[in-house]
Amino acid sequence: MDVENFSKAIVKLLKMAVTQIPSDVENALKEAMKKEDEVAKTQLKAILENVRLANKEKPICQDTGIQTFFVKMGIDFPFKGIIKEGIIEGVRKATKEIPLRPNAIDVFTSKNSGDNTGKHVPFIHWEIVDGSDCEITAIPKGGGSENMSTLRMLKPGVGLEGVKKFVIEWMAQAAGNPCPPTIVGIGIGGGADIAMKLAKQAILRPVGERSEDAEVAKMEEELVEEINKTGIGPMGLGGKTTVLDVHIEVAHRHPASLPVGIVVQCWADRRAKIFIDEKGEITWSIN
Repeated sequence: MDVENFSKAIVKLLKMAVTQIPSDVENALKEAMKKEDEVAKTQLKAILENVRLANKEKPICQDTGIQTFFVKMGIDFPFKGIIKEGIIEGVRKATKEIPLRPNAIDVFTSKNSGDNTGKHVPFIHWEIVDGSDCEITAIPKGGGSENMSTLRMLKPGVGLEGVKKFVIEWMAQAAGNPCPPTIVGIGIGGGADIAMKLAKQAILRPVGERSEDAEVAKMEEELVEEINKTGIGPMGLGGKTTVLDVHIEVAHRHPASLPVGIVVQCWADRRAKIFIDEKGEITWSIN
């Protein structure tokens, strides 16, 4: 496997990611429609019709985001040297071929690079694990939902009840801006940077999948219930479904700090994976 072939695999990965939603998200939207009143139901019908019309050929949303990848690479993976270059080249090609909306803007000049690449873009999160395989997850994420991300350095004395209060109030304030029903990723603990990374990592989890930690899982369920009680509903027009799910990741914290990061994903929870084995064989997955 070389950079050229791998970049083509990235193009395929991104096309899958931006033209489909995983079955867990689609099923959650369909279940939400069953319990909603007419206005909210109309919004969910439009969302699902949008998914149908995309039909694996056209982007589900015109905002295809700044491309973000989570790379979980085995320490003995034999193709380490081509992954970064192949991802960047794949993003360039995908921008033209799919196409993707060019979204990479220079902070100082406001010039668009035109191909979704630039300083630190695409964003690549690296994790080295045991083994000789490599798993790459792509999450195209639009600006509307990303703008609802936040970090709060809470005082440890507020405890977990204070964390829940902050999350509920923030999501109520976000209202219809992140195109609900949303998936909310929350990172608790670590430092400021760790909490935000955990929050973004949390949205990789499928809708309906609870944390393996019983206490964390309980808090996830409580937050789903409380945020949905706000009545913001699909697209902010009122209803019972403001969030499809809440996922929480945690880290040990400093005694003086209680960081809480929130990353919000819109209803178009786009994610896709490729798995590369030690022989360079590639498989793709949307779920």
